Amino acid sequence: MINLVLFGKPGAGKGTQAEFLKSHYQLVHISTGDVFRYNIKNQTELGKLAQSYMDQGDLVPDQVTIDMLEAEVEKNPQAKGFIFDGFPRTETQAQSLDAFLAKKEMEVSGTIALEADDDELVARLLKRGETSGRSDDQDEEKIRNRFDEYNQKTAPLRAFYTAQDKFHSINGIGSIEAITQRLMSVIDTL
Repeated sequence: MINLVLFGKPGAGKGTQAEFLKSHYQLVHISTGDVFRYNIKNQTELGKLAQSYMDQGDLVPDQVTIDMLEAEVEKNPQAKGFIFDGFPRTETQAQSLDAFLAKKEMEVSGTIALEADDDELVARLLKRGETSGRSDDQDEEKIRNRFDEYNQKTAPLRAFYTAQDKFHSINGIGSIEAITQRLMSVIDTL
């Protein structure tokens, strides 16, 4: 079983790459963003709560995210593994993920960070915001606030997973195919 965590600032290409990896390795892709959007679209209580934070350009609190993630894993008991995209974002979430997976006799196999320049990512997100309808992709100030949140809360996970010898970093700039090959070269060694 392969359980991967994809890291990267908003716009780094986690979702795009997860689609290729999901197919290649026959994994279940759990995108925190997709789970949020599903809950928001369907006006669930968790969805309404998540939307209130996202509208401010803030990350959703840990417990809301953890509750959503655990429900998604439980929906796929026969999975060969999972790609966690957008989770964990904090050390507390990482510890919760480890504890949850351990209860299911699983663990995180590896974490991979897609690294990219902030200005490149802002341009990507503003372009995505033209068609996505997402309010958090249409305002550069909100985008940069999300980057600050990432730097403060998520970037420290590098040390957490490095201590477990599970952290890998790749260049997230280039063609989709080239980035996919970089990811697969790491995953094939796990």
